[in-house]
Amino acid sequence: MTRVVVCSAAEGEYTHSLRWYADRSPAAADAFDNEFDRALSEISANPSRFPHCDSEHQFYLMKRYPFRIIYRVGESEVLIIAVAHTSRDPEYWKGR
Repeated sequence: MTRVVVCSAAEGEYTHSLRWYADRSPAAADAFDNEFDRALSEISANPSRFPHCDSEHQFYLMKRYPFRIIYRVGESEVLIIAVAHTSRDPEYWKGR
């Protein structure tokens, strides 16, 4: 399994989204958190499995929530650079 590191900007996006769900439904927040953890495990297990969004970045599309987890594969780790809501500009995270 490849080590996964979440950059501070992506951590902030995740936390903001988790709070949004928690304000509406603790059960939805728990499910979002569980799906995010599952996504990181799947990315860690096989980072090359998921599609590319450009020459350097790949993404994991969450199944029950409208988010793409954008990441870059390095030599020894995977860097999560965005937890991007699918309704946002799809390239807002470029430059991270």
